Amino acid sequence: MTTDSRLIPAALIGGLLAIGLIGAGALIGQGVVNARAGDRSVTVRGLAEKDVKADLAVLPIRFTASGEVLSEVQARIDGDLAIVRQFLKAQGYPDSSVDLGQLGVADTRSREYASQTGGPRFILTQTVIVRTNDVDRVQTTTRNLNDLVRQGVVLQDFQGPSYIFTKLNDVRPAMIAEATAAARTGAVQFAKDSGAPLGPIKSAGQGSFEILPRDGFGDEATSLNKKVRVVTTISYRLK
Repeated sequence: MTTDSRLIPAALIGGLLAIGLIGAGALIGQGVVNARAGDRSVTVRGLAEKDVKADLAVLPIRFTASGEVLSEVQARIDGDLAIVRQFLKAQGYPDSSVDLGQLGVADTRSREYASQTGGPRFILTQTVIVRTNDVDRVQTTTRNLNDLVRQGVVLQDFQGPSYIFTKLNDVRPAMIAEATAAARTGAVQFAKDSGAPLGPIKSAGQGSFEILPRDGFGDEATSLNKKVRVVTTISYRLK
């Protein structure tokens, strides 16, 4: 069987294209998103990450009391509130860091709860909210909440503190610069591999900043240590 000589260039071109696609795939893994020969441009992404520590903590302490006589239940809630306030004072929080939430009252014999039978008639809940920049102190307080339980305070639905990073604007400029530099590194490598000098920026876009748990698992809101991440997408012209 003879081979048509016109098929040889096609096979050669196909092989070169395959090699080119493999190389392009490797570059994509390094951040190159798209390159178009038609308008001589390359689009790359740059990633920047920074480990940060929360600088604000919010600790809600919710407790409850129940019974058949409303005035007696109210008195127990008032007593528990005094215990909680004294506990927080002993933990070192000023009065300005402690807010009193709304008192919740449920009558299990009312129409809303008419289908319920048994159990106490009145259930009262009260929430005290600690808001402070002393995040390390809040961690200690959380470990010491058993002291309240020992004094008869019935904690309800305790979810732990929320930790917030409020200084995003302080790290934003440096992180954008880092992500932009990372994107340019990828673009320079692509231009070098393709033999086309890298030109000016054609367009640029900044993705939203993400705040994640530092270790990659769990809930960001309950994580004291966090990771801030941003991705920039930049298109460069090829000369």
